[in-house]
This record gives sequence, C-alpha cells and structure tokens, in this order.
Amino acid sequence: MSEYSIFQIDAFTKQVFRGNPAAVVPLSDWLATSVMQHIAAENNLAETAFYIPADRDDADFHLRWFTPAAEIDLCGHATLAAAHVLFAELGWTADRVRFSTEQAGILTVSREQDGALQLDFPARPGEEIAIFEEFCQALGARPETLFLARDHMAVFATVAEVATVTPDMEKLAQINKVGTIITAPSDQPDIDFVSRFFAPAQNIPEDPVTGSAHCTLVPYWANKLSKTTLSARQISPRSGGLKCTYLKDSARVLMAGHAITYLKGTIFV
Repeated sequence: MSEYSIFQIDAFTKQVFRGNPAAVVPLSDWLATSVMQHIAAENNLAETAFYIPADRDDADFHLRWFTPAAEIDLCGHATLAAAHVLFAELGWTADRVRFSTEQAGILTVSREQDGALQLDFPARPGEEIAIFEEFCQALGARPETLFLARDHMAVFATVAEVATVTPDMEKLAQINKVGTIITAPSDQPDIDFVSRFFAPAQNIPEDPVTGSAHCTLVPYWANKLSKTTLSARQISPRSGGLKCTYLKDSARVLMAGHAITYLKGTIFV
C-alpha cells in the first residue's frame, strides 16, 4: 500500500463551502488509469485532478482530470485547484504554471495581482442547432436558441428562467454524454451573464462552477454583448464568479477566479 497527498480546494471563490470543490492528487508518476478512476469515484466530487512533472520544455506538469464516472477532456475548476495547490501549498514560486494535457493542449495558469488565478483555455464556440423536442422534455423548459460544442448550450431570455429549470436527469444524460449548459443575460449591472451546468451522464447532476463551460459561454456572450471582457456568475446553490476575456483572434478564453484550501490529507492505495 502506498501513500499520496490529497488536497480539496474550493475553486472560483474566496470562501470555503462556496464555488466548486475539486480534489488534487500530486504524483511523481502516473498511477494506473483504473486506480485514478477509483480514487475519483471514492472522492465523489465533480472532478479529481492528478498531475506529474513534465518531461518537455513547453510545460511544467502533465495534468489529467477524472469525474466519478470517467476521465474527461477539459476541466476548468480542477485546473484552477491544481494551480492553487502548487502556488499556495507546495511553494511554486514562478508567476505561472503550464500544464500539458491529452486533448486540450497546453493550459497556463497565471497569478494576478489581486490573488486571483487566471486560466488560459481554448475557446469552444458552439454552432446553433435546431431545438428538438427530446431536449426540451429532458430539460423541462424550451430555450430561445440552442447551440452545440462539446456541451449543448441552451439560451434563455431571463435569469428567472435559468434559475427555475429542473431537468429530468435520466433523460438529460441521454442527450449529451458530457454536459448541458443553460444561460441568460444577467439582470445585475456588475454581471454580464449567468449560467448553470448539468452533467448527469458523468454522475454530476449539477456542477457548481464550470470553467470548461465558459469556453463556449464566453465566445457567445462576447459576440452577443459586443464586448471582450465579461463578468460571469454560475447560479448553482454554491455559486461562483469568473472574470472572463475572449481573445477571438487566438481562439482563447481567459478566466480568472480565486481558490481556497478546504482539506489536506493522505490517501492509502
């Protein structure tokens, strides 16, 4: 039996019990994929991030993410959590950390002057598709428009509509094997748009704050509102906020948020 450090971080928040919790397990070498999947299932959080030192010049660490059900291609809040562990807990002194990933390329996290961490992620603009009845039945509501990137993204007219959506999780899991975003323009002057995110096929009925969803949300709202810098809030029960920038020419999305350590411990595998 081996011992490994584990951290639980609340991401996209300055307060514990808010934002999105993620587990982070630093490693010197990869464990078997099946073992990492078991650890993620045991943690029963939306995501568990694992990283090892990189063996390449353009990255500092290799990073992978697991939901309780499967390895996933991109996760924002667990990337923020992994960077927070390095900066706040493990003495990483550089102003940025670079993660190489299997499918999302190089992801960079930089320290901001106000203590926030800024993620540099690939943009994933959605393509508008026809609204179909199975989707509306699964969501329990009919949006104004519907888009598809990795996730489905349903756009509503008001915050109230987004706040009151109650999906049929079993049906929604059949629509998209990763997740479904719902969004609307904000009714507050200091927030541009709100969202919620559901991933029942990944054993995550509702994710509290979803960085990867903003790779699709930010291009849409930047175009819709004719601005490149946006303030976003995910209105889950835990809630969380992001400051976002759309770099259209380079097809990147910058997302800045805070993180706080909730737990430090040891796992025995």
